[in-house]
Amino acid sequence: MKAVVYDKSKYPEVLELREVEKPIPGDNEVLVKIFAVSVNAADYRSMKLGIIPKRRIFGADITGRVEAVGKNVTKFAIGDEVVADTADCGFGGFAEYVAVPEAVLVFKPKGIAFDIAAAVPLAAVTALQALRDKGNIQQGKKVLIYGAGGGVGTFAVQLAKYFGAEVTAVCGENNVDIMKSLGPDYIINYSRDDFTKSNKTYDIVLAVNGKNPLSVYKSVLDSRGVCVMVGGAFSQIVKIILLGTFMSMGSKKMRFLAAKPKTEDLEFIIKLVEEGKIKPVIDRRYSLHETHEAIQYLSKGHAKGKVVINVVR
Repeated sequence: MKAVVYDKSKYPEVLELREVEKPIPGDNEVLVKIFAVSVNAADYRSMKLGIIPKRRIFGADITGRVEAVGKNVTKFAIGDEVVADTADCGFGGFAEYVAVPEAVLVFKPKGIAFDIAAAVPLAAVTALQALRDKGNIQQGKKVLIYGAGGGVGTFAVQLAKYFGAEVTAVCGENNVDIMKSLGPDYIINYSRDDFTKSNKTYDIVLAVNGKNPLSVYKSVLDSRGVCVMVGGAFSQIVKIILLGTFMSMGSKKMRFLAAKPKTEDLEFIIKLVEEGKIKPVIDRRYSLHETHEAIQYLSKGHAKGKVVINVVR
């Protein structure tokens, strides 16, 4: 099969399209013919940190069709259309086939296109866990989402509205039009306006790859508000991990989310997509041989929503 393989010796273009051995599913595994896969920050950050999958094939968010099943697989059959986040089981999505544990897969509704489904898993589940599990979002709460224009942010805006919150989206100039289509109550263009100058406070601040000091986000929290950090610069992640407890002394809380793949969360969001309540935003689509370019584009930090690779066109 064709796969995009990480090869450090090929610097600066460390991703190379090659012919590699097609995986054989184990007893509890499913072989998926991949139709589409999306790119995430987890891909290029793992490369920078030297966290390389065993088969040296990145790509977590996969969707495709079941090609074969192991002898112990009971839920899925050949021909089923599926979607999964494979980040916890070795990645492998930048390829024509991948073998994954049955437990990580969920059914893809027939009415959702493969590339749309591929945009969902990691980003949408991250947004859900940040708002629901860390932020305790409830109807009527005031939520500010900083970095609303990216993959996690576009899902977070829609999920916060779904849960009945009042949503303020903070994004750059290029994402304002997209924000308008997603329906937040307020939009702040950080290229022109400072979200800290409105004298407004929030029950939840979701900072997605936010570049501001932690104290800035804390300053706009309500007296019992919570700030949830998702991603960000490495130095910022270290600070929230080390200082989060200290900065949470008192009624305002500072939390960091390390999202975990959960099939029940993925099933919940896929259902919302099927019902038209959540709409994945896709900025660009690439082919498998353009994977290097796709990752380079996403890593610049200006993507409007998700970047998807169509393995099968």
